[in-house]
Amino acid sequence: MARIIILTGDAAETLEVFYPYHRLQEAGFEVDIAAPTKKKLQFVVHDFVEGYDTYTEKPGHSWDADIAFADVNPDDYVAAVIPGGRAPEYIRNNEDAKRIVRAFLDRQSPVAATCHGPLLLASAGVLNGRTTSAYPELAIDVELAGATFSGGGDVVDNNLVSARAWPDNGVWMRAFLKNLEAAGITA
Repeated sequence: MARIIILTGDAAETLEVFYPYHRLQEAGFEVDIAAPTKKKLQFVVHDFVEGYDTYTEKPGHSWDADIAFADVNPDDYVAAVIPGGRAPEYIRNNEDAKRIVRAFLDRQSPVAATCHGPLLLASAGVLNGRTTSAYPELAIDVELAGATFSGGGDVVDNNLVSARAWPDNGVWMRAFLKNLEAAGITA
């Protein structure tokens, strides 16, 4: 069974972890969650409230990480998913997380990123010359990393599929599954 890895940590957006996790399992893939350490992770729920200038945050579900970043061999996986939330703000500083991301992009393996997920891609130095979506307020971060910002829900740039946030989950994962199929990757 082909394996896909989700790179995340505490304060990841619950819906951006669980939707791809379950959708990819439904498609027949084995899915592992990797984090800075192998422990129970605490996710959060972000919501958009009328009148607020930004999203709100509440405690979400918790879930066990399957593997620590330091123990990940990218060759064991066919693709990677990077959810958003606040987790990418700190995992982007983790050398092993950057190593993993570079391995997937260097070998042109499918990668899906949403919301704040492109912060890890920027930190790993793999966005230069690419087009990506992200949470709209991160357009400047994407552009400073040398990429073109496109605010869509299913932005495809070769092997990279990106989206703005959890409201895009359906179209984001549909595009990612098509990307996997185009790469000849099946469960």
